[in-house]
Amino acid sequence: SSPPAPPWANQSSGREFFLLGFAHVPALRPLLAALFLAMFLLTLLGNALIVLLTALDPALRAPMYFFLRHLALVEICFSLDIVPRLLVTLLRPGRGVSPAGCALQLLLVLSCVTSECFLLTAMAWDRYVAICRPLRYGAIVSPRLCHLLAATCWLAGVPVSLVFTVWLFHFPFCGPRGIRHFFCDIAPLLSLVCADTRVFEANVLAATVLVIMVPFCLIAVSYTKILATVLQMPSATGRHKALSTCASHLIVVVLFYGTTGVIHLRPKASYSPESKQVVSLSYTLVTPMLNPLVYSLRNKEVKAALGRLCCSYQGSGCHE
Repeated sequence: SSPPAPPWANQSSGREFFLLGFAHVPALRPLLAALFLAMFLLTLLGNALIVLLTALDPALRAPMYFFLRHLALVEICFSLDIVPRLLVTLLRPGRGVSPAGCALQLLLVLSCVTSECFLLTAMAWDRYVAICRPLRYGAIVSPRLCHLLAATCWLAGVPVSLVFTVWLFHFPFCGPRGIRHFFCDIAPLLSLVCADTRVFEANVLAATVLVIMVPFCLIAVSYTKILATVLQMPSATGRHKALSTCASHLIVVVLFYGTTGVIHLRPKASYSPESKQVVSLSYTLVTPMLNPLVYSLRNKEVKAALGRLCCSYQGSGCHE
């Protein structure tokens, strides 16, 4: 007798979608689940620690740490949206996702990616003013402006994600409802639509350029000016410190913008869904885990704040 059809191939199984993340490597699923769970816990721990330190420690009151706190909060939201469902997909393959659940996940993914793009730009601008305009830094980067920028970064993602999610889910989906990805994203959902999506794709491209490429260019300009300023510094130690900081920031920026750009600039590109899954891992799992390490835990002030926090918990057992 022929093997039973997978649930996603059965059109009578209701309107549910089925995430087929890493279905091409079934033997590796338990190992991948363990690896992704470890990365998820590290991401939550690292980012929660940054939120805690920047909120509680009086020495971390500079605008840079204010933006870091918001970046860490975005990473926590992003990870909570992606990873739990990814783990379920790996450990319980064949479990369906309702259209509302899929739409909500897409909405949050697009919103978080947009917010992160803008926050990284705000952070690059903050570093540019601090290094290239140090005497006017306090006057330019005021607490009021920081709060306004942070609110804009958080809210900017909402209309963009809402428009594209509602628009995409208004298209008719036909045939098997297996999504060849580990989360509900525009590209794998588009492949299930049986309608002309050229106008939608053109708008996705325009939004991607606006949300990803424009901020990336602004970051590139900021860091180019920072490097030009740093190279003119008389102190070799100062130059080395500024260059190492810029280099680590740029690694995260290139990793995040490069991979999100590859995925969203060509949503119906010819390369396989399996290769897209691997590329997507870098901005959904790797970048959120690396950000606390790259941006903060290499920073002496953050390390000192962490030491003070540990001391305060140890109480009398720790002496200054």
